[in-house]
Amino acid sequence: MQTCDNIEQLRSKIKAWRANNESVAFVPTMGNLHDGHISLVELARERAQHVVVSIYVNPLQFAPHEDFDSYPRTLQDDLDKLAAVDTDLVFTPDTSLIYPQGERENTFVEVPELSDILEGEFRPGFFRGVATVVLKLFNMVQPDIAVFGEKDFQQLLVIRRMVEELDLPIEIVGAPIIRETDGLAMSSRNNYLDEEERARSRLLSETLAAFCNQIKQGVSVEKAEQEAKKQLQSEGFSVDYVSLREASQLSQVGADELRNTPELVVLAAAKVGSTRLIDNMKFTLSD
Repeated sequence: MQTCDNIEQLRSKIKAWRANNESVAFVPTMGNLHDGHISLVELARERAQHVVVSIYVNPLQFAPHEDFDSYPRTLQDDLDKLAAVDTDLVFTPDTSLIYPQGERENTFVEVPELSDILEGEFRPGFFRGVATVVLKLFNMVQPDIAVFGEKDFQQLLVIRRMVEELDLPIEIVGAPIIRETDGLAMSSRNNYLDEEERARSRLLSETLAAFCNQIKQGVSVEKAEQEAKKQLQSEGFSVDYVSLREASQLSQVGADELRNTPELVVLAAAKVGSTRLIDNMKFTLSD
């Protein structure tokens, strides 16, 4: 496995692969890697001859009150994990390379409408930061395939739309959520949870599973959403949203549209203590 921190070395290596007509898959990360990240790399390995992983904590997707400064940075441990799954190249740029004109003076990319709902409502500017850094990384790496986890479901759809509308020749692959044994979706921010909060956190996935079952049993969307929020709040969660959406565009689904919707997804964001968790579950009424 090789590492580099500049565009010249990155492109030189990829150019050599291209000269041999070899395909490239890309996995962008913010580091502090866990088994969920590693599953993305393993999927990338199945889909292409070479795998590039980036590690960069992007300041543009953190609001001033969020955890940019304290976000876990574990580079050597990350490199050890990536080497163990035969990653070809790890790209570790710094902010002066990604935003040479400064973070706030940089050209940005924005995906309208889809970026403004759910996570976008509670984290204004988040998806602008995501889309901007991902497009820059795509332009640097120029992969054939890029792999993103479905835990960040809305982010995955934002990236897919950006790629489609900007005519980028990249296949976007979504990878299934990897969960702990008690159902908690793996996340770097799970490290923030203390023992009591970690025990409670399993209730988020349990509540979403119950929500899916209620919808299948004919409970109204409004009632299921209200009950899910009430359940989480009764266990001490601070809930931003629990929302049922159509899975391809995140459009809202009326009662008369449920049966004709090919795939549904319930998405949630809630805090346990000071740690904000997100999760989602896809399902169909024919499941």
